[in-house]
Amino acid sequence: MTTHERDRQLLDRAARQALRGHGLVEPNPMVGCVVSDEAGRVRSVESHVRFGGAHAEVRALERAGAAAADGTVHVTLEPCTHVGKTPPCAEALLAAGIKRVVIGARDPNPDAAGGVDHLRAGGIEVDVLDHEPSAQLIAPFQTWLAKQRPWITLKWAQTLDGRIATRTGDSKWISSPLSRRLVHRERGRVDAIMTGIGTVLADDPRLTARDVRRRRTATRVILDRQLRTPPASALCATIADAPILLICDESRLASPEAGTLRTRGVTLIGRPVVNGRFQLTDLMQVLYREHDLSTVLVEAGPGLMSDMVRSGCADELAVFIAPRLMADPEGLPPLSGDAIELIRDARETRLIGVHHRGGDVLLRYHVT
Repeated sequence: MTTHERDRQLLDRAARQALRGHGLVEPNPMVGCVVSDEAGRVRSVESHVRFGGAHAEVRALERAGAAAADGTVHVTLEPCTHVGKTPPCAEALLAAGIKRVVIGARDPNPDAAGGVDHLRAGGIEVDVLDHEPSAQLIAPFQTWLAKQRPWITLKWAQTLDGRIATRTGDSKWISSPLSRRLVHRERGRVDAIMTGIGTVLADDPRLTARDVRRRRTATRVILDRQLRTPPASALCATIADAPILLICDESRLASPEAGTLRTRGVTLIGRPVVNGRFQLTDLMQVLYREHDLSTVLVEAGPGLMSDMVRSGCADELAVFIAPRLMADPEGLPPLSGDAIELIRDARETRLIGVHHRGGDVLLRYHVT
């Protein structure tokens, strides 16, 4: 195995380790680190495990102990140089006597960047690789920095022929129990679960994480312009399990319906409506800046899903494909809207993951 191949192998291992922090470290980026001794033997594999806690490099160095001296560190993100909630990781690497550091991605945060130059100035050999898994790990962090809005994932389950419900609206259940359990696990790791009033009225969902270990309690965000959410809905009945932010037309905030929902514990946010729609980009920034929502899972029908894509607010797609055929052109598709005439006008996505869940396949895409 060449040095280049081993570097990528160990960065892959660090990236897999980093994923263990999902739901615990946000809004910090997920980071993984591998420490090898002078002979190349792996001595520790660690990740950033909790927001405000020790970073991956520090945890890995502490676990490796004296064996780290003259060794090599593979880390998915450029070590920080500033004092934040923890001391700078670059200084910890220098103090440990590390000989070489291999980095999967540069730090996009200008306040924390500069680790490469700092390490080199201290006599450490540094290599920065173009490592796709490391880039994927920091994509949400880059969105928070650049766009000041949450990282938004659209999730749906569909048949092989691309339908999420029958013409009558029936959709339970297209995907397998294993797939649905994975969705519940993700619900327990994000800051918010979003849907529209159409889904509320059609399915009466709870939108809570059930029968899984929850790392976070996701806020339910409902887009309901005219306040049609029933006070007796499953959402309102489970208000003690998770909070609800209901987004409505600002002109409806003083209505009787608003008062009734407030008595059920629902928090209302009034927003302007333009041509029958909310301005989603502005709304997402409000959710991020004023309500500390950094990760949002959207589980909705074609209307809201399509609006999220058109507005540029969709970052990732999680598409469960079940081994079923509906064979009905009037079955509900996951997305709808203005038709395009040329293939070159179609929106591009990039496949980043393929997973099997029972008989289903989960395809994950970044929206470019």
